[in-house]
Amino acid sequence: MTECSDWHVLADRMRRCVACSELAASRQHVVVGEAPPSARLMFVGEAPGASEDEQGRPFVGKAGQVLDAALVAAGLSRDEVAVANVLKCRPPGNRRPLPAEIGNCRGWLTAQLDLVRPALVVPLGLTSIAWFLGPSKLLLREVRGRVHDVDGLRVLPTYHPSGALRYGPNGEPMRALRADIALAASLAT
Repeated sequence: MTECSDWHVLADRMRRCVACSELAASRQHVVVGEAPPSARLMFVGEAPGASEDEQGRPFVGKAGQVLDAALVAAGLSRDEVAVANVLKCRPPGNRRPLPAEIGNCRGWLTAQLDLVRPALVVPLGLTSIAWFLGPSKLLLREVRGRVHDVDGLRVLPTYHPSGALRYGPNGEPMRALRADIALAASLAT
């Protein structure tokens, strides 16, 4: 992949990607992500879901509502943070991304990180956390809530909003997600 110095040029290249033929054939949209020029904080999820594939925007479904509420509680708004995913296309049936798909998309997320240059990256869920910390057997509870230095990036892993939803509004994952986003807001200033 060639170096790119403009988000819109990079987005155009992503939208033409067919490296994962199954994903390219089934997608409605490539979900590039969103990044305001002044973003100091970047959230990275796993892959687009049905709502994201339909609208072409990241985190617009139920998980997006949880993320937005946690951002507001931390004193942030969605339009001041960058949001992207490890995969840019929805896997069929919302299955987990395959290692080959993650590999095919790796350069896209790397280029996005290079463009945004966030003060802090918050990977949401194990797929995204493994992208940053490596694919070893990770236990989320052991890596979340603290900053890791990964190749010069400050990375604060936490739960994926959809995972937190499964345990309800008062479950431990939801409390941890909210606490981690509040911590991220304080660290990214």
